[in-house]
Amino acid sequence: MATADEITELATTLAKLARSIAEREAAPSAPPVRALPERVMLTAEEAAEQLGIGRTLMFKLLRTGEIESIRIGRLRRVPASAIREYASRLINDSAETAA
Repeated sequence: MATADEITELATTLAKLARSIAEREAAPSAPPVRALPERVMLTAEEAAEQLGIGRTLMFKLLRTGEIESIRIGRLRRVPASAIREYASRLINDSAETAA
């Protein structure tokens, strides 16, 4: 059985812990993370991810010119607008064949 002194010591420790937790919760949080602007140029992998296709198929579409891409030095980049245009073209072609 705990003595009165041990109970008092435990109560003091719990009170300190409660204060510590309350201070951490009341402390101002980190400043909000600034959202990055929408990217204008994407890597082939990022473009493939946006279309929900694989990397190999994306490179085939780039190689055949179905999706526009440009070179910046040694890098190959896909304009974000080219992704939207390709998707629109697919939707329009699908609608025409269904009609």
